[in-house]
Amino acid sequence: METFIESVFFQFIIENVKPWVINEFPALLLIIILFFIVFKIVSFSLKRIKRKMLSRAECNEKVDTDESSKRINTLYDIFHGFIKMVLWVVLIIMILQRVGLNTAPLLASAGIIGLAIGFGAQELVRDYIAGFFVILENQIRVGDVVSINQTSGIVEKIELRTTTLRDFSGTVHVFQNGKINSISNMTKDWSAIVFDIGVAYKEDTQAVIDIMKQVGDELMEDSNFKNDIKEPIEVFGLNEFADSALVIKARFKTKPIHQWRVGREYRKRLKEAFDKNNIEIPFPHTTVYWGEKTNPLKIDVDKR
Repeated sequence: METFIESVFFQFIIENVKPWVINEFPALLLIIILFFIVFKIVSFSLKRIKRKMLSRAECNEKVDTDESSKRINTLYDIFHGFIKMVLWVVLIIMILQRVGLNTAPLLASAGIIGLAIGFGAQELVRDYIAGFFVILENQIRVGDVVSINQTSGIVEKIELRTTTLRDFSGTVHVFQNGKINSISNMTKDWSAIVFDIGVAYKEDTQAVIDIMKQVGDELMEDSNFKNDIKEPIEVFGLNEFADSALVIKARFKTKPIHQWRVGREYRKRLKEAFDKNNIEIPFPHTTVYWGEKTNPLKIDVDKR
């Protein structure tokens, strides 16, 4: 019995598998080799185009290099992923054809299944459409600091279906593009750091404004910070009569993402300048009023 089974098996191999190996396997192997060659060429070409676009952006003085690099990196990731998916689909179809499967009914079935999934997975379709318009309208890019649905962080990845943020504590947040209700981009084209500086009521506001401008000008001339600042400091003047302080508002325009670094250094230098000029930075305090002394009640007594 075993000898009969073995003879049938070898007969099947000789009649079916051997001709396929001789006739079809070399073509299949060639297709796989060509696929990986094309894949490498496409990846190399996209990287080369990316480098050329980045170098051209660096040479163009009218274009912000950081902004251009964010846009280019975002588009590169999207196109690279899309082309890779297309190439893999083409390879699978060609392999199935070489194996002997008729791909026409398979593709038709895939179209019908895709239509059914489209009706059933409307949320998925909505995510892809929303992601497409986020990329098309250049709302956010990889490397931007944004707030999505009141969650802030740096954009690590943008895909057609999801957007990934990492916040200051290192936590990763993944948002479905179709469920994003609001996007606040804090690093688009340029950024700003706003100061609300409180001083005591006894201080001369004009003298305080002059010191704030002087400190801002010195910071802008510093070689470590001048490339981060786009415009001189704007001191808008007395903005508020607070409970314990006069609040003076000012603003620095900076390159994207550099506003917090500039803000920390400016506050440090302003504190030193206030101490040097004996300008009081008030803190909330309360005056307790005990009232007046109450005189004792006087009663006239008739001794008669």
